[in-house]
Amino acid sequence: MTVTTTTATGTATTPATDRPSPAGSPARQTARQAARPASTARRAGLTEQAAVTAIEAACRTLHLPTIRDHAPDAIAAAERGRHTYAALLAELLLAECDARDDRRRARRVHEAGFPRPKRLEDFDTDANPNIHPATLAALASGDWVRAGTPVCLLGDSGTGKSHLLIGLGTAAAEAGYRVRYVLASRLVNELAEAENDRELTRVIARYGRVDLLCLDELGYLQLDRRGAELLFQVLTEREERNAIAIATNEPFSGWTKTFTDPRLCAAIVDRLTFNGHIIETGTTSYRLAHTRAHRTEGGAR
Repeated sequence: MTVTTTTATGTATTPATDRPSPAGSPARQTARQAARPASTARRAGLTEQAAVTAIEAACRTLHLPTIRDHAPDAIAAAERGRHTYAALLAELLLAECDARDDRRRARRVHEAGFPRPKRLEDFDTDANPNIHPATLAALASGDWVRAGTPVCLLGDSGTGKSHLLIGLGTAAAEAGYRVRYVLASRLVNELAEAENDRELTRVIARYGRVDLLCLDELGYLQLDRRGAELLFQVLTEREERNAIAIATNEPFSGWTKTFTDPRLCAAIVDRLTFNGHIIETGTTSYRLAHTRAHRTEGGAR
């Protein structure tokens, strides 16, 4: 391309530079205006089947699986009910948001590592009158997790301690908290292996970061002094910052069987009970009573 210029001495022809037009130049604006009607016309001229295919492809690209699955039914319902475009779009977007919330809750529950599904609303307070429904409702709110206070579940085997522990953890995970469930013996073994691998600081920090640590079966096995010290480090890392919930079959007076050092035992009890909730599930085994009732019913038949 050449540019012709006229000067006082005559006419000169020089090559032009192919520099792009500025973003706000008249040439750029003209190009946009010319392209916009063509693009709009192309979409407006889509057939019904082409539009459905385009929606599905766009939803896959944008990772909107719920909108992809619900769009045909929602569009048909909107056409029957003469809904506005805004109402249709709002319905689809809200459905996607709800589905993402559900997936997020399920992911947090899965990451917590619970051994089996248990929910607070499934706990039978009639079978165990030691647990008042108002207590469960207060704990289900999650205020204690937000405040970083401990919960101690004390009772004999079969009284529902693990059910409550998992149920509390599940409720917290579904509320958006980071939760980790672990058996006390397994945690101590993990800490001992981390110490041997010189990774103890990292593992303790990882357990210290979760919003709620659910520690089950504390007191079932005796811990040596080093194991108790390792567990104490985790409790100290979380003290008054992040919540912990424990389930144990021993009253506090019997914890010297698990933590053989009296001073260390007293320090651990202090950290697990300070400003905490202590819930006694009793001594009558719900599982045993449930089994006997079923046997009685079977014999009556």
